[in-house]
Amino acid sequence: MEKRVINPWTWQDELSYVQAVEVKKTEGTLYVAGQAAVHADGTSSNADMRTQLGLAIQNLETVISEAGYECRNIVRLTVYTTSSEEFIKNCFDIFKDFVARHGMKQAVTLLQVVALNETLNVELEATVVK
Repeated sequence: MEKRVINPWTWQDELSYVQAVEVKKTEGTLYVAGQAAVHADGTSSNADMRTQLGLAIQNLETVISEAGYECRNIVRLTVYTTSSEEFIKNCFDIFKDFVARHGMKQAVTLLQVVALNETLNVELEATVVK
């Protein structure tokens, strides 16, 4: 697989994402459904957004690993949240640590939504290549 990052500017580096990723000669592409703070027994977390983000990241890592892919090869990540302001103020450090831990270079979109399922307030949807 070949990946090429396209960043016409440098300001996005502080935000832990890239403007675009070109991928060629892949062996496979994994489209991961939104992963949220849902426990192994299927119950939704009612914790704060920061705690929920940690569990959502763990769930995303689990699905990607079980499929035989690696988080470092996430090329597209969509973050759905019930409050963009809370995500940026209280959770962005967790997001940045996740990206840095895996050496990711991914395009990101952050969307504020009216609601997520049950008590959830953050969800991560990813595209991964190998």
